[in-house]
Amino acid sequence: MLEMSFLLNACLDIFEIRQNNKTIEQDLGLLQAIDERLATYGWLTNTGIKFIVVVDMAGRPSAPDDDDRKRAAPVLGLRDSDLKPAFRALQTAYVRLLQNPFYSPDDQTPMALANTEGRSAEITSSKFLKEVQRIGRTWSPGVAAL
Repeated sequence: MLEMSFLLNACLDIFEIRQNNKTIEQDLGLLQAIDERLATYGWLTNTGIKFIVVVDMAGRPSAPDDDDRKRAAPVLGLRDSDLKPAFRALQTAYVRLLQNPFYSPDDQTPMALANTEGRSAEITSSKFLKEVQRIGRTWSPGVAAL
């Protein structure tokens, strides 16, 4: 858990460095490769929301009855465009979260977080979390839409 927190904070630093470039695009592509296994990719919305996807290049194990055997194959390299469908789906899920009248994004402001008495600043919407998990399970290189 601590390693992932360090990884994500390092990615946020890379976002800040790249934001200084005035010609920045939404798709920041590869942010960093941790080792031969993990790689992080970034996406920045026009409102400044940052999305980070961590890809395990070793692939994922398949169930014995899984018909789509290629999903278990290791990822040998990704083009930046391979992740665009995943980022678009994440952005859509986030927009839907913001459209929920019971979700208050004001709870995530720096001032509100300073007064949380140690509580986490995570998004706890079960619908949003299930959608993110669905995106993570169904994405694979070459998928055009999620």
